[in-house]
Formats: sequence, C-alpha cells, structure tokens
Amino acid sequence: MRAEHDTAGTGGAEGVNGTGGGTGDSATPAATPPAAPAPGTPEAPGAGRPVARSRRFPAVTQDTARPEGAGRAIPGAVSTPARQWPMLSVLAATAAGLLSTATGHPRVGCLVIGIAMIAAAVLRRALPSVGMLAVRSRFTDMVTYGVLGVAITLLALVMEPHPWLRVPFLETAVRFTVR
Repeated sequence: MRAEHDTAGTGGAEGVNGTGGGTGDSATPAATPPAAPAPGTPEAPGAGRPVARSRRFPAVTQDTARPEGAGRAIPGAVSTPARQWPMLSVLAATAAGLLSTATGHPRVGCLVIGIAMIAAAVLRRALPSVGMLAVRSRFTDMVTYGVLGVAITLLALVMEPHPWLRVPFLETAVRFTVR
C-alpha cells in the first residue's frame, strides 16, 4: 500500500521528506523496516556490518539515570549496609558529634562533625565508588564536603568560652557587628 503512494520515486517505504508517504497510518519511520536495495543497485558501504554504538551520552535524555547508591560501593551479593560503608561511617561520626553536643560538649561535638565532613571529602577523593556519599560530581562533592568540614572545625576551635584558636581580627569584627 505504501509503494502506491510513494511520490518521491525511491521505491522505499518512506514518502517525500521521510514522512511515511502520507498514507494516514500511525507507523513511525523508525518502526518501519529499511527497504531492500533495488536489484542491480550496489549496496551502501558497511551495510552488512552491525552499527557501532556511540559511547557519548544522547543529546536528549530518554531514560532515567542509573542509581548511584545501592550496588555501587561494593558490587555483588553483599548486603546493602556493607555496600554503603562510606556513607554509614560519615553518618555515624556525625551522629556521635550531635550526641556529644546534646550532652553538653558543643566544642567536641562540632569538632567531630567537622572532621567527619573532611573525612567525607577524603573518602570521595580516594575511593572510586562511595555509594550514596556520591551526590554530585566528584569535584563538587569534594569541595562541598571539604569547605563545610573546615568551616565547622574552625568555628569549633574559636568557640567561646576559652577558644582553642585565637584570631585577632575576629574579636574586632564581632564587636563591630554587635554594637
């Protein structure tokens, strides 16, 4: 039926401009099989070989991205907590820091949390796959975890009363902003 409506004279399954010949059916050009070459016509070069798939990402996303977490840290039949040991270790250290802060030791608690964030940055850099600790790109995760860890650690060191680290211009800046 399509061959009768072929106005381009190609003898193929598609009509003018690859529109399907205008027969009104709902078949798409991608769903129709390619037409066999006419007798006596030389085949296109490489027609018998399979088409190599590109390793590039498609320009238009057609599916969801594969999950970063569950099977990424340790592949195989290992249980999920064992595969997520980097994330669980950082969460455990953060929970210990929060517990220490809640029990009346805020400086120690903040130091533990800051060191846990710095450890997350080191783990993200050192390990090829860290499970759910990987949120963004490796560089962005390292910078984010590192900056937050250093900031929390420095704030714990200059915490009053009796700061462990004295920054001379900090006292002047606090007096200037408070008054």
